[in-house]
Amino acid sequence: MTPPEADVAGTRPDATTRPPAVSVCLTTLTKRADFLRAARAKRQASKGFVLQARKRAPGEGESGAIRIGYTCSKKVGNAVARNRAKRRLRAIARAVLPTDGQPGWDYVLIGRAETTASHPYLDMERDLKRALQKIHGNPT
Repeated sequence: MTPPEADVAGTRPDATTRPPAVSVCLTTLTKRADFLRAARAKRQASKGFVLQARKRAPGEGESGAIRIGYTCSKKVGNAVARNRAKRRLRAIARAVLPTDGQPGWDYVLIGRAETTASHPYLDMERDLKRALQKIHGNPT
């Protein structure tokens, strides 16, 4: 018996027409200094989160990588609420940044009290796309 994912008589589409299994790898910010540099740069608020973004200087970190950080203060809620909010922020970042983010930039997503965990997911994706457009100078 052939597994369903096996290519039977060329029925699978060409690999060039399918999206890659793994998209652009996002590097996670871990150092406090990177978060502080992003805090001094551009910011764009939306209903579900705040986006901070900065273009890295030449020679600072991986030049072509998109780096992303997530943070939620205790205002968001207890540990369970903060972790849920950060999971949602990670999910929208994985969905939006590979296509709309720019290489060589650092982004920090900050969760907001009560709204990050409860705001509709599709609205948050749309808000992140809009925030990226405004930060990069092409608002629509």
